[in-house]
Amino acid sequence: MTAADLTTGPAAGARTWTITLPAGLQVMNANKRIHHMQRVKLTRTLREAGKAAAEAAQIPQLARAHVFGVFSPPDRRRRDVGNLYPSFKAMIDGLVDAGVLPDDDDRHLVGPDMRIGPVVKGGQLQLLVIELPAPEAVDQ
Repeated sequence: MTAADLTTGPAAGARTWTITLPAGLQVMNANKRIHHMQRVKLTRTLREAGKAAAEAAQIPQLARAHVFGVFSPPDRRRRDVGNLYPSFKAMIDGLVDAGVLPDDDDRHLVGPDMRIGPVVKGGQLQLLVIELPAPEAVDQ
């Protein structure tokens, strides 16, 4: 999925940004049980990489966004991209750290909607960030 794929629907004409992490970074898979300290280290790495990529892309502060997570696998084997949610969550936390979104709650974020992309040597994660209108006021 790319920004060019968004020619119709509610996101048509919206500002979009793509942040791409370096190929070959280790991803977290919800099906793999790893030691909690290794999980903390991987989460930190992906979060910091997401923040750095958002800052490099110069994404401004947004009130609300729809985020697509794209995993380009290292080979053509079958995948269940939903299992990569922990990796995409860490990257989105990096967006919040970079000041792109005030929070990653339901008022400010739609998604992540996860997709499989084309094969990339070593595998690669991307976020497609689509600006949405500001959230409506919440009745207290």
